[in-house]
Amino acid sequence: MALTSREKQVMASIKEWEESLYSYSPNDLEVTYDKYVERVFSLLPEETQKQFYIALDTWLFHLHALIQGSQLQFDAKERILSAGRVFDQSITQIEDLKHLSIDQLQYIAEQQISRHRLYSFAQGGMSGTGGALLLGVDLPAVTVINLRVIQLIAMTYGYEVNTPFEMMNSLKVFHAATHPVRMQVYSWEELKQDIGKHREYFYEGKEELTDITWMEQPLKQIFKSIAILFFKNKTLQGIPLISMAIGAGSNYQLTRKVTDFAHSYYQLRYLTEKENTYDE
Repeated sequence: MALTSREKQVMASIKEWEESLYSYSPNDLEVTYDKYVERVFSLLPEETQKQFYIALDTWLFHLHALIQGSQLQFDAKERILSAGRVFDQSITQIEDLKHLSIDQLQYIAEQQISRHRLYSFAQGGMSGTGGALLLGVDLPAVTVINLRVIQLIAMTYGYEVNTPFEMMNSLKVFHAATHPVRMQVYSWEELKQDIGKHREYFYEGKEELTDITWMEQPLKQIFKSIAILFFKNKTLQGIPLISMAIGAGSNYQLTRKVTDFAHSYYQLRYLTEKENTYDE
């Protein structure tokens, strides 16, 4: 089925965003940082590195499954279906959302995106108060927020994330979206190759997610925590505004980057599959 003029406009905006990935050039600081991280991890025995990445992958798998099976996620799914029924009363399941127009789907998705960016901002601000408990749960909390919003974006565009293929695919989107911008182009190309395989129930492909190129984001979270601890005693009327701004700003920017990437991917997938599948 040929795309409508509006769908072609959305596709063009995705291509423009894609070009910004291809044209991104790392600066000298980023290149130096990459070499430093690689040198540090190379000091660890190879088996230790392997076990570390396996443990990290396992943690992400379990966290994804926990979110997907939570009552909060079931409630969010029902809200997405209810929002879809505003436009089409015949919608009863997630796959039916694919029958909505791209503008209607964007509207529903942007509701989820704006809500989770606010959650991330608020959660980062609370971590910025410098409390030991809040700082300790900062990384798991921001990971949950970003994994959850990717699941919701996927469901908005008609992809039920409770199948092995879709679960793995959404994890790959999370992995790619949290990569440094200079690395995202490689993950983006890999994700594009999987478009059209949505009929497969089981995932057949590389299951390893984390590697040395992904470690920049966790390290950034550690540096953020150090900065928060440094500034938490600099208060204005008893409120550590600087450290709260660091926490809130950092988490908001991360969620903004993740949602921009995930939204572009699921829009591209929806439009590509609509264009190709309906011609059969």
